[in-house]
Amino acid sequence: MEFPSATKAAPATEETPLNKIKDGILSKSSHLEVRDAVNFDTNTKESTVSITVVGASGDLAKKKIFPALFALYYEDCLPKHFTIFGYARTKMTDAELRIMVSKTLTCRIDKRENCNDKMEEFLQRCFYHSGQYDSEEHFMALDKTLKEHEAGKQSNRLFYLSIPPNIFVNVVKCACTSASSANGWTRVIVEKPFGRDSESSATLTRSLKQYLEEDQIFRIDHYLGKELVENLSVLRFSNLIFEPQWSRQYIRNVQLIFSEDFGTEGRGGYFDNYGIIRDVMQNHLLQILALFAMETPVSLDAEDIRNEKVKLLRSIRPLQLEDVVIGQYKSHTKGGVKYPGYIDDKTVPRDSLTPTFAAAALFIDNARWDGVPFLMKAGKALHARGAEIRVQFRHVPGNLYKRSYGMNLETNELVIRLQPDEAIYLKINNKVPGLGMKLDRSNLILHYATRYSKEIPDAYERLLLDAIEGERRLFIRSDELDAAWSLFTPLLKELEEKKVVPELYPYGSRGPVRSHYLAAKYNVRWGDLGTESHQA
Repeated sequence: MEFPSATKAAPATEETPLNKIKDGILSKSSHLEVRDAVNFDTNTKESTVSITVVGASGDLAKKKIFPALFALYYEDCLPKHFTIFGYARTKMTDAELRIMVSKTLTCRIDKRENCNDKMEEFLQRCFYHSGQYDSEEHFMALDKTLKEHEAGKQSNRLFYLSIPPNIFVNVVKCACTSASSANGWTRVIVEKPFGRDSESSATLTRSLKQYLEEDQIFRIDHYLGKELVENLSVLRFSNLIFEPQWSRQYIRNVQLIFSEDFGTEGRGGYFDNYGIIRDVMQNHLLQILALFAMETPVSLDAEDIRNEKVKLLRSIRPLQLEDVVIGQYKSHTKGGVKYPGYIDDKTVPRDSLTPTFAAAALFIDNARWDGVPFLMKAGKALHARGAEIRVQFRHVPGNLYKRSYGMNLETNELVIRLQPDEAIYLKINNKVPGLGMKLDRSNLILHYATRYSKEIPDAYERLLLDAIEGERRLFIRSDELDAAWSLFTPLLKELEEKKVVPELYPYGSRGPVRSHYLAAKYNVRWGDLGTESHQA
């Protein structure tokens, strides 16, 4: 059986809205023109999009997916004809689904007008269908209901799998054999984790491809939808001051930091099956590293960008155990409050060796990055919450001010704060005003909340819209996934086979002491997450 692939857009001419994207001139009205020209063309084809959230009663659907869909509707970014279906085993009516969804919906801070009306309109487009995840009969019933709402229009169908990975294949099989679109496209969004290692990931991919083509599978990593990650290639490839310096000649090291100031908080049972390396480093941080370090793509086409990411991932030197530090948080009393340790969670085995913290030094064996350490750090129950890319540049050759005044200059540093409180700042040396010669280190800052009045969209909004429009640039291709797992699988197996004991660190601390020794091994000092002010 064949299943329709994504509709291909016609080549853009000088008059098409697509060129507005290339020229960087994209207003809200232009975005809607592009949307209709590329995929929907609702004025002529009368197509409709049916979005089925499989696992609609779960936390992810309630907290992220439905709110993101409403935000897209509020901004007029969804097609003219669309319907949203919740699908899960839980018994629920349409009205009960709408009550559940309504509790999670909010409007943009800067756009409160007609909020209640828009919410009501959106909720009237939401319906519920109860069924088992492995029942073709139940998906046939869903198909019948979808057709009733599609009313003879060209039907495009998007299935969002907000479910555990062990039932991905069952749902895909049932959806594709019993509820696939007969005259439009069918796409499936798959949430991580995409396996636990190379073998299980490859097995999952093979199983999905029994029913789907590669261009129908949208593997979502929500970090790729974050505004500052999206801005990374713009910062690099459209600013002459950065691109010539983006190499070993000028950059001393790069740090990718992910920090949470809370523990597993009831998710210990799930987390213990994966650990911080699988949960954060193999996907979020490695994807950011690939975008940061890849060569200039031929174009901004999704395949050209993903080709460069795959090349970069395949250039990373195999990880060595001596270049990795793992840790696990323990209980700690601070300010009279006792914070629980990881193994205090009743769903976690008392003898668990699962890391809640990991730091690693990676090296890229190519001409651009030869010898530059890329240091990753990710952890739970640390002193601060945030995610950053920190680029530390080399020392100024000659150090004129040391020779003349005995002063040691700080190195320049570019910091891209992904979350929270998004910002980009460049640390520079400058003279303190006055008659004497005194140097100071200051920040040149682009603080998004100050510079832009518009609220930054949630990552799920961007990624859902891209999936509907067939834009794959921010989704992970199967060979990307293979390359990522090929890097981390040998390390994970070695950690598990040797039963490496993680270093304990207090809840709310800066993590294991050994992580600082790892950085010092390569003449690096970790950036102090969350300490910089927005003031210069």
